[in-house]
Amino acid sequence: MDLFKWASKLGPLTPGDLLLDCFELARDIRTLDMQASPYDVSSLGETAVAIETSEGKAEYMARQRAFTERAAAVRTRLVAACEVLVRTPAE
Repeated sequence: MDLFKWASKLGPLTPGDLLLDCFELARDIRTLDMQASPYDVSSLGETAVAIETSEGKAEYMARQRAFTERAAAVRTRLVAACEVLVRTPAE
């Protein structure tokens, strides 16, 4: 969520594909949070992740690790975009 927040705060200085990748990552993380919540999200087409079981907890942790890897790549791109902005002289 923080990557999307900062990408959107940069406004038009953030490349569109990067902003979209940040949004999709935030959406996917939020979806997992909803699946792991005590609420029934099946009416939204989502299956529950039963974190109270060892299998569910393992699935949740594996998906969180995958988000960490995705976020690292997106974060690198966002930092690179910021570095370009810092090095660009103001007119």
